[in-house]
Amino acid sequence: MADNEYFLAPNIGKPTEKVGYFATKAGFDRFAVAYTNGMAALPQPAEQVAVSTSFGPVRAYRFGDAASTPLVLLSGRQASTPMWAANLPGLMTDRTVWSIDSIGEPGASTQQKELVTPADQVAWLTEALTGLGLRRTHLLGASIGGWLAIQVALHRPEYAASVTLLDPANTFAPLTWKMIAVSLGSLLPGMPMRMRYWLLGRISGGVPIDDSIPEGRLIASAMRDFTSAQPMPVRPTVEELARIKVHVLAILAGRSIVHNAARAAETARTIPGAQVEVWPDASHAVNGEFPDRIAQRFAEFAANVP
Repeated sequence: MADNEYFLAPNIGKPTEKVGYFATKAGFDRFAVAYTNGMAALPQPAEQVAVSTSFGPVRAYRFGDAASTPLVLLSGRQASTPMWAANLPGLMTDRTVWSIDSIGEPGASTQQKELVTPADQVAWLTEALTGLGLRRTHLLGASIGGWLAIQVALHRPEYAASVTLLDPANTFAPLTWKMIAVSLGSLLPGMPMRMRYWLLGRISGGVPIDDSIPEGRLIASAMRDFTSAQPMPVRPTVEELARIKVHVLAILAGRSIVHNAARAAETARTIPGAQVEVWPDASHAVNGEFPDRIAQRFAEFAANVP
């Protein structure tokens, strides 16, 4: 499976550099099958691109061909483009949508250089956007993808027409002990897959997850077979947030175990002009729970961005 059409020279076996890798070829092959099945559940990409960055090659997919300012999707931790299966049909109705597999996460991109600072994260993403010819886009990020979008707004705002955040992790409030426990537990070697699915269900508000759900199967495979070298994301200070001039829509999940949603919303409102909403019935898996509502809310928000 190493010649899979999606993957850009994946790291298999522990490398000498501090980068993410698949421990064994068998583990990579399992993940590649899950990824391929996940991609089959998406609308057909109009274009599949490989972009060089100083941190490694990045895989990106274009959906649709509308002329308006494009939307770029940034996935959560242990996730990649297939996580957007429920969202793409609604988001691509009136604009081109790009999805980028993040450097350092299990996906079709390949990390070749250590990520140390938030500036490093912003660097690989803005280099990828430049390589795609995307100088100014709407960024929509889920979980850690939301954190990355805020970092772009802080450090390279010229790339962001707006940022939309879906329950961003460690961005407006600290991680809860529940989330830390679940994250650490998911990385234990030898854990049965049923337990990994149970842990994913805890993040997703208690919804049962099993092999029948392509996105869950992909993330569970990533937990088992991929070793990440991502640094702990640095939470922005209130002073930094107050300097953001990019248009921001923050959607916080009322049932999230990642953080206290009310506390996160209070901090998010320190961003000048930010539109901040707490959706009481949503869990951290809000993108899959409310895809139509997210598409409608983003369309309303983006329509008012110059």
